[in-house]
This record gives sequence, structure tokens and C-alpha cells, in this order.
Amino acid sequence: MIYKALINIDIGGVPEHFNLPWLRLLEAGTPRADGVAAHWQDYAGGSGAMVSALNDQTLDIAILLTEAAVAGIGRGGEFRIVSLYTRSPLIWGIHVPAKSRFKTAGALRGARYAISRLGSGSHLMAYAFVRAQGWPTETLAFVTVGSLDGAIDAFDHDAADVFLWEKFMTKPVVAAGRFRRVGEFVAPWPAFVVCASQRALRDKRDGVAALLAHIFPLAAAIRADPRTPAYIAERYGLLPADAAEWLAATEWATQPGVDPAVIDSVAATLAELGLVDAHSQGTFTAHASL
Repeated sequence: MIYKALINIDIGGVPEHFNLPWLRLLEAGTPRADGVAAHWQDYAGGSGAMVSALNDQTLDIAILLTEAAVAGIGRGGEFRIVSLYTRSPLIWGIHVPAKSRFKTAGALRGARYAISRLGSGSHLMAYAFVRAQGWPTETLAFVTVGSLDGAIDAFDHDAADVFLWEKFMTKPVVAAGRFRRVGEFVAPWPAFVVCASQRALRDKRDGVAALLAHIFPLAAAIRADPRTPAYIAERYGLLPADAAEWLAATEWATQPGVDPAVIDSVAATLAELGLVDAHSQGTFTAHASL
């Protein structure tokens, strides 16, 4: 009997509840019947770290913030957006140190922004937030902190003034009195996309397609399961009520696919911010498909 070798696929994402469907899929043994053996790696550094790994071809699939994926492609990224992952937007909490002199989001003009890394979602959303306030973006001060833990340390040492991060993941930090949330900022597009490296699309396309075929039905089943809020609360350290609120506000995609209008909208906004070349906007949707 001739056995076909398994397609090994390395998947990366932030260690947050959005990626529960991937973790459950892998914990169930992954779709080995389709010849796929998948492996998960947490990236606490966020989308910026995963963009680097995709470009280095050391990561096959990454679950990236939509704006970070488009920005990465705009900088010549060696990967493609192969599907939307969520249809709902990300709700960013605007956080300051608990004892900060800043009392409201509207008072943050001129503040120093902690970001996980340049090109990350926290970096791009800081731009978008400042722009929405009508403040100048040319003189924005950024402090690279690597992760949520890095932001906590930066706040403790008065190295940064404000940090934008997904509001439910920071709730325990707020409850512990380390952060104070002074506002929220809702991203104007779906939160996450699935990206694949050029090497994975060249050598492992069937495996990538098989994983996408499994992940969205599983996400729908997780969302419909009444036990999910309690499971999320226990696994990610959230209060059950917060987990239920988050789940009610989160909508995963129902099938693989990319909406060109979403990609164009993100690219146009990033071009306005000067983060991508406005003249290359047409190239983004060309890099958004399986």
C-alpha cells in the first residue's frame, strides 16, 4: 500500500478568543482525512510579527488584522489574503495607565502611543484614531512594546501614555487596576483575514483550501453552542458575562472568500494616512484570493 505524505501547515495567530475555532480544529486532530497535519503557534506580538514570518516563509497561514494584512501587502509582502475570517469589526479599547493624567479619549492629543510593533494593528489603529479626532498624524510618537505585557510594563515605567488593544482581552488588566479605559474605537471594516505565504500557496495550496473548508462550519457550530461563553471565560480569563457579550458581537465568515470592496476600503484609508502608496491601490485586490 502506498501512503500519501501529510501536508504540514504551520498556522499563526494572536492568543485570543477570536482564534478559538482554529485551536478547536487542531485539538480535534485537524483534517487528517484530507491529508493535512496543522500546527499552531501563538504570536503575542500581533499582526506585525506574523507579517514578518509570512515574508520569511517560516509561517504558512496567519490570522491577521485586516488593516495589517493590507498594509503588509502594500509594503511588498510575500503573502496573499485568501479569505475573510470575521465579518464583524474589532472593538479597540483606548487605554491609559490607571493613574494617568488623561481622563478622556478626547484629551489624548500629543500622547505617546504604545504599539506592539510598526505595521501592527495597534500601530495602524492609533493612526486611524488620531485621524478621526482631526489631530495631526505627522508628529505621532510611538513606543514599540512587543505585546500586551510589554504595554503593561511601558505604562508601569511611564514610557507610554496610551495603548489601543482589543477591549475584551484587556478587561482583566483594567479590572486589576493596571489600565484605565477612556474610550473605544470601532474599526471601519471586518476585523480579521486569513493570509497564506507565497510558498504555502505554491506548495501546499490543497492543504490551505482543506483547512478553510473546515474552519468556517466549525466557527458557526462554536458560536451556536450555548456552552461556548463559559468555555471562553475559563480558557481566556474573562468573566462569563463579558465572554457572552463578546460572542454576541462576533460574526465569523460563513465560507471562504474575499470581498474586494473591503480590501479597497482598507487600502484607501491606509493611502490617506500615507501608510501605503495610493497609486498601487489596484494591486491589493490582486493579492486577495486563493
